[in-house]
Amino acid sequence: MFYEIFLPLADQFIGFNLFRYITFRTGGAFLTALVVCFAMGPALIRWLKSQQGEGQPIRADGPESHHKKKGTPTMGGLMMLLAISISTLLWMDWHNAYAWIVLCVTVGFGLVGFADDYLKLTRKNPKGVSGKMRLAVQFSLAAGAVWLVMQLSPPNLSTQLALPVFKDALINLGWFFVPFAMLVVVGSSNAVNLTDGLDGLATVPVMICALSFGVIAYVVGNSIFAGYLQLHYVPKAGELAVFCGALAGACLGFLWYNAPPAQVFMGDTGSLSLGSSIGMMAVITKHELVLLIIGGLFVAETLSVILQVLSFKLTGKRMFKMAPLHHHFEKCGWPETTVVVRFWIIACVLALIGLSTLKLR
Repeated sequence: MFYEIFLPLADQFIGFNLFRYITFRTGGAFLTALVVCFAMGPALIRWLKSQQGEGQPIRADGPESHHKKKGTPTMGGLMMLLAISISTLLWMDWHNAYAWIVLCVTVGFGLVGFADDYLKLTRKNPKGVSGKMRLAVQFSLAAGAVWLVMQLSPPNLSTQLALPVFKDALINLGWFFVPFAMLVVVGSSNAVNLTDGLDGLATVPVMICALSFGVIAYVVGNSIFAGYLQLHYVPKAGELAVFCGALAGACLGFLWYNAPPAQVFMGDTGSLSLGSSIGMMAVITKHELVLLIIGGLFVAETLSVILQVLSFKLTGKRMFKMAPLHHHFEKCGWPETTVVVRFWIIACVLALIGLSTLKLR
């Protein structure tokens, strides 16, 4: 909105020329989302408490220390969704289709999570929406978004899988790119959902991923930088940096209330939406494989659940004391804050490794 309003007035006041720059609008989006979270946080938490009573149901088989969290409200993801939406709409270029796609996917997955959270609360059951129904809606949303991205992408990239490190290396997946990209978006969404099990655990890694993909989007969307780094140029993808700024700002603002001990949980409303946005940005910027590195913490959490299930079905024994992985370390005697901070450190290291692939060619 600001871009459309103030940029045409740059001839009258040179200061408005700042709205031309993605970096300026990214910073504005970050600060706006942060302020929105700070402003609405206390009131929203009070309202959620008044509506939810006992709060999010706690797993009966979970670590004993989690039972003291009973009564903490969930659906805090609403705070982030509102902050991201308001901030992005204020600072993005409304003519950029990529920004609209990522924003719509984020809100769509957020609504799926909201329905899941709502059923958990009303039924006092931690299962919520059935897994099949949730996946069906998620894959449907992802399919529509991926198809649109394919129409907007340069013809030489629309169905290609880019390989990191190897210069100009592309694998043409053809129409198989559609299910592949859908899996990236849905897998990323549910991976963040699995990670969101401790106070602040998912919030900071998501923020780190957002900042990382903000850099990636800005670079691949700039023909000069993309050419210098020998990356595949994706015209207009740079605008996604504005969305990444809003996402990072919303995460930082939410962390104020989600830091241990959490005043509110993001719930599926937050985790599903945030994960889908990261996956969608990876698809648009042609960095799906780099997402496996930058989001390696989410990958490890997901693999721990898969391996736990396979191990129990095949051998009757569990590979971990409890899955996802963060619960395993809790069962090993690590305090919750120790698990959270160490996982944050791992997320930082993985992001740096992932970003280093931009230069390694």
